[in-house]
Amino acid sequence: MIEKKKILAIIPARGGSKGLPGKNIKPLLGKPLIAWTIEQAKQSKYIDEIFVSTESSEIAKISDTFGVHVPILRPDKLAEDGSKSIDVIEHVIEYFGTNTMFFDLVVLLEPTSPLRESQDIDNAILRLINTKDAESIVGVCKSESAHPSFSVIIENGFIKPYEKDYNTLRRQEIKDIYFFEGSLYLSYTASLKQRRTFYHEKTIPYIVPKWKSYEVDDLIDWIIIEALLTARINRKI
Repeated sequence: MIEKKKILAIIPARGGSKGLPGKNIKPLLGKPLIAWTIEQAKQSKYIDEIFVSTESSEIAKISDTFGVHVPILRPDKLAEDGSKSIDVIEHVIEYFGTNTMFFDLVVLLEPTSPLRESQDIDNAILRLINTKDAESIVGVCKSESAHPSFSVIIENGFIKPYEKDYNTLRRQEIKDIYFFEGSLYLSYTASLKQRRTFYHEKTIPYIVPKWKSYEVDDLIDWIIIEALLTARINRKI
């Protein structure tokens, strides 16, 4: 709790995964992937309640082992490939509502972003609360790959500029661009219920460095994250 505001952390973890089967329980440097996010949430100074949303009894059991009891399993209809995160969040909020537990803020923490740290969560909470008129905050990272202004497309076998003014732009003249890197999403509960999204005109950024922006989608991501975690443990980053 901070400034009398109660905060709920939701960790969504499906049992199924096409890119990397069983990734949420796959051992990463000695402990299941989901355990990294559970521990980060538990180490937060401001989070009051942690809820792991899963349809998998195996994930529920592992969550319990790491200190988060799963009182109910997610309905199968909310655990399909096309299921929306907002529907999962609303399911959790409704569960607590029936038990007369209400929260001022909701933070969504994907297990696929194990490189985040507990201070990232707390810093994002502080930034949202201390920013006038802001209703949500999401993790973003500065793009260091090709800027759209200098990108090309292929039409009829030939390369063409993505933007018409390609030849007139200088790198010093273009604005930095950022991408949603997925490590955290935080919103006032009332706003999230009304808007049903974390992204809108009242959303502010929480900027993370490149090394924290990697998330697990496939085996290549896993190998990179494993190497980065090892480097962090050895104080190389």
